[in-house]
Order: sequence, then structure tokens, then C-alpha cells
Amino acid sequence: MHWMARVLTGAMLSASLTTSAIAADVKVMPGNDALARAIHTAQPGDRLLLAAGNYAGGLQITKPLEIHGEGLVHVRGREQGSVIWIDAPDVVIAGLKLTGSGSDHQTIDSGVQLTKKATNAVVRNNIIEGNLYGVDVHGARNALVEGNTIIGRQDRLMNRRGNGVYVWNAPGAQVRDNQVRYGRDGIFVNSSKQNTFRNNRFEGLRFAVHYMYADDSEVSGNVSVGNHLGYAIMFTSRIKITNNISIGDREHGIMLNYANEAILEGNIVRDGGKKCLFMYNANKNIMRNNHFEGCPIGIHFTAGSERNTIVGNSFVYNRRQVKFVGSKNHTWSGNFWSDHSAFDVNGDGVADQAFRPNDTMDQILWTQPSAKLLLGSPAVQLIRWAQKEFPALLPGGVVDDKPLMTPALRPREGF
Repeated sequence: MHWMARVLTGAMLSASLTTSAIAADVKVMPGNDALARAIHTAQPGDRLLLAAGNYAGGLQITKPLEIHGEGLVHVRGREQGSVIWIDAPDVVIAGLKLTGSGSDHQTIDSGVQLTKKATNAVVRNNIIEGNLYGVDVHGARNALVEGNTIIGRQDRLMNRRGNGVYVWNAPGAQVRDNQVRYGRDGIFVNSSKQNTFRNNRFEGLRFAVHYMYADDSEVSGNVSVGNHLGYAIMFTSRIKITNNISIGDREHGIMLNYANEAILEGNIVRDGGKKCLFMYNANKNIMRNNHFEGCPIGIHFTAGSERNTIVGNSFVYNRRQVKFVGSKNHTWSGNFWSDHSAFDVNGDGVADQAFRPNDTMDQILWTQPSAKLLLGSPAVQLIRWAQKEFPALLPGGVVDDKPLMTPALRPREGF
């Protein structure tokens, strides 16, 4: 038995040494099809180290390899298909400039395309510019897209462009520390789960993050500046949306559309074009310690959104703090409202009077904007006085029974 164990141990050690001997660092110089030839002749596990220069794209990788750019390495596609197509596990693409994909949405032409076989792929520290899609994570489990600059197309209408990063049915995918500009959506995830999108910056896009049917995931620490919409969370459950920033997004900072059991915490939305937060049929969510400032509407709350916990949030200098469409009463406890004139006699940080952000006149103004001409009239003032003196006249809506005297979350420096 001891003799057999020694034989097996020796065989395993020999196999390990043989594998280590096969894997090698391979220097690659620029030239016609030099990179394609190097990929073809490389052994599984080899690292291809590319010298500065230009290389032809349209590459297919079907074995575990690493490709690293040493200096200024430009891999240019053939204006057809993807620049690099990966159909093998444990592939690393790092330090390259990738341009020249095709323009076909059917084949998802990309700077880097990962198939279902590309498990544990790493796409790191690349400049991926002018391709239809930046990185397509198409079924690849546990992929990492990190530290890239992704600059999308601008030569067609926004809805006809591709996404910076497209994640489809790729559990465990992580997209972090990337800069994404132009194209359609910064990150579009569909039919996936257990994904992490962290510390990315998005500019010049339709949606910064577009989420559909992607449960049990995380969107955290991202920055969206000047996009049409910041964070669109749709048809998704149990997602954590934490510590994100939306500055000057034209439509909504955050949208929850059929999103349930989410946690929104520590987010900052400022100077949005229409709504800081839009909730449509979003239920059983927890929203705490968020900051909504300078939007025409702080929060639009409609279409049966119920059983949500809304606490510790700050609604600051929004023209309308809450737009509520419905007939039921909702109590939100412990939020800050910049337009609530109140006293705190005992100094516990909670206002002595409850705050109701909307009344009958607000609902009239939402449905009949021309009624704004009557805001200073005695009739409007009489209606509002009557509602204050006789609360039974008030419609169903939102009441904060313990409004805070000071904001719960201070915006970060520089934003």
C-alpha cells in the first residue's frame, strides 16, 4: 500500500511539473496576423506578452490563455464580428486598446465577447473604443470586467447603439471600476442573478444601469452624470442599491418598476430633470438614508406601490417633494423635509408636528397644470386652511408622523 501511494504521488507531481513546464510567457511582436498565429500555436495556460504596436483583430480564443499588452498595443478588428471572441475558460485580456468591431446587433458584435464556455474570464484595464458593444458577457459564469475605459458609438441614434457592458444569464459576473461613456446603456443586465456592479462611472448614456429580471444582485458605489436615466431597476427582486450617485440625469435618478424587496440605502440623487425617484408597482422595498435634492419631483409614488419602508431619507429643495397617485394612506416615519416649518421643543431631533407633503390642491395641480394661475387666490388659501383645520377633508396620501429636523445623509464632498 505504501509503495502504491508513493507511485501515485510521484505521478501527480510529474503531471504538475509537466503542466508547469508547458505554460510559458511568449513574446509577440507586431505584424500581419502575428497575434492570431501566436494564439493558434500557444499551449493552454500560456501568457502572450504583446510588444507595443498594431495587431489584427477578429480573434477567436478556444483555450485558456492570457493576453497582456506591454505598452501601447492596439488590436483593430475587421469591422465584422467581435474584435476578440472567447470560447474557453480562464482567459485574461488585459492592457489592450480594442477597436473595429462589426455593427450587427444579432451577433452582438463587441470589443470582447464571452460565450457560455468563458467561465472565470477576466477583462481588465483595457481601452475599448468605438465598438458596437464594449464587453458582452453572454452566459459566462463568474466573469470579471474591471478597470476598463469603454467608449461607445456615437454615429447612430442612441437606441440603435450597443451597451457598454451587456450581461446575459451570467451568474456571478462582476463589473467594477470601469469608466463608460456613450453608446446606449452603461450596463444592461437581463435574465441573470448574483451579479455585482460596483464603483463604475457613467456619462452620455441612455441608462447608466439597466436591470431586468436579475435577482439577488448588487449595484453599489456607482456614479451617473448627465444620462437620460440613472439606475433603472425593472422586474427584479432582492437587489441592493447602495451608495450610488446620480447628478443631473435628465429623467429619473432611480426608477423602481416592478421591483420588489430591494434595499435602497445611502444613495444621492441631485438636480434630476424630472424625478429623483420614481416608483411604479414596487412593493416591500426598504428605502433608508437616501438624499433626494433639487428635482422637480422628489419621489413619484404610484401604481399600487405598497408595504414599502421609507425612513431616514432627506427630501431637500425639490419643487414637489412627493407626487402620490392613489387613494390609500401611507405613513413614512422619520424623514427630513426641507419645506416643513416646525419646532422641536424637546430637542430630540424630531419635529413636534407631522408633515403631509401633499393635499387636495396638489392633486388638482398635477392633473390641471393651468390651475397654477390660481395659487395666490383667496379660494386656494381657503381650501388649504380648511384642510389644516379639518383633516378629514384631506385625501389619501403620505404622512410623515415623525419628521426629522435635519438631513439624515450629507452629500459627499464634490457632488
